[in-house]
Amino acid sequence: MSDTLTTAVAALNEKLDGEGFDGTAKFVLEGDGSLMVDSSGARIADEDADVTLTAEPETFQQIFDGELNPTNAFMAGKLTIDGDMGAAMRLATLLG
Repeated sequence: MSDTLTTAVAALNEKLDGEGFDGTAKFVLEGDGSLMVDSSGARIADEDADVTLTAEPETFQQIFDGELNPTNAFMAGKLTIDGDMGAAMRLATLLG
């Protein structure tokens, strides 16, 4: 298990503040692995999801730290989204 994934799970769970997420989302940290977010919170896993977000670990770190808006990352081509755009928008609101 990579330290990057462990740190990302902790950051996501802090952002979610125990609320979980209405749906399933997979974050693919290129070169490091995947993590899932659902109604139970964030965890290291690689499963089917409503929406898959893929980016370099540094991009996700900036998003989790509040330094980069997820929408801006998508528009700049730093973040790719595959699947339910409605779920992606709900997730962006939680992360923003």
